Amino acid sequence: MINLKKEQKQHLIEQIKEYFYNERSEEIGDLAAENFFHFMAEEVGPHFYNKGLHDAKDVFEQKVMNMDEDIRALERNTK
Repeated sequence: MINLKKEQKQHLIEQIKEYFYNERSEEIGDLAAENFFHFMAEEVGPHFYNKGLHDAKDVFEQKVMNMDEDIRALERNTK
């Protein structure tokens, strides 16, 4: 489970309540919003986490490739 500060979690719960009200014209309470938050964190969160890891890996690999090209550009001719 994701560890957030109490204030961060409460802010997200308020955002969920606002979303349901604005998009679905439903007023939900703190408990329903918190349950939805936990569901999203457990079911959807790992997908976002894994995507973030793969994106970071791709960036890192590109940086390594660029570094390799930079090093090759600095090499001196040898006889």
